[in-house]
Amino acid sequence: MAKKTEARRADLRNRLIDIAQGWIAEDGLTRIKARPLASEAGCAVGAIYNVFGDLNELVMEVNARTFKQLGQDVGEKGQNPDLSPVEALTQLAVGYLHFAQAHPRAWRTLFDFTLTEAMEVPDWYRAELRQLFSYIARPVARLDPNLSEQEIGMLTRGLFSAVHGIVSLGLEKRISGVPEQHLEDIVRLVLKRLA
Repeated sequence: MAKKTEARRADLRNRLIDIAQGWIAEDGLTRIKARPLASEAGCAVGAIYNVFGDLNELVMEVNARTFKQLGQDVGEKGQNPDLSPVEALTQLAVGYLHFAQAHPRAWRTLFDFTLTEAMEVPDWYRAELRQLFSYIARPVARLDPNLSEQEIGMLTRGLFSAVHGIVSLGLEKRISGVPEQHLEDIVRLVLKRLA
């Protein structure tokens, strides 16, 4: 009997993640509300909280899937050992831009959902983020063999922040941003000049 209960629980968990992932892709984070989610999943509102501690935990599961997809779409692009470090970083950055353009609401949810270092974040979530940063860290480490691990980590986050800022401001059509039709060009130019 316990196995059937666990199987039903796992099935509901996956259904809720699937529904939330679809809703986020269509409308963004603001659509995630308990009652409509329960209605769509065919369960009681309380059943959601038997599977997830709260809706933030559900969103983190969706974000983990988005991280994984981003890693699959972008990660391999910069891993070709025949590419120079600058070319590898450029491939990663352009891939990141293209992912954000193709999946704007899922990508935006990665950042609209506020996580801080003070929050209790599951190890698996941090592992997904570390995996993404590792794709950047490899070519960064090749830029200068004298860089320490700490410097590689700081440069990795700095480069990510720079590219993310360019992409974010451009896609949000902020007055200070680069027009979207020029985003790829500026990403390429910035990485070439920075590296």
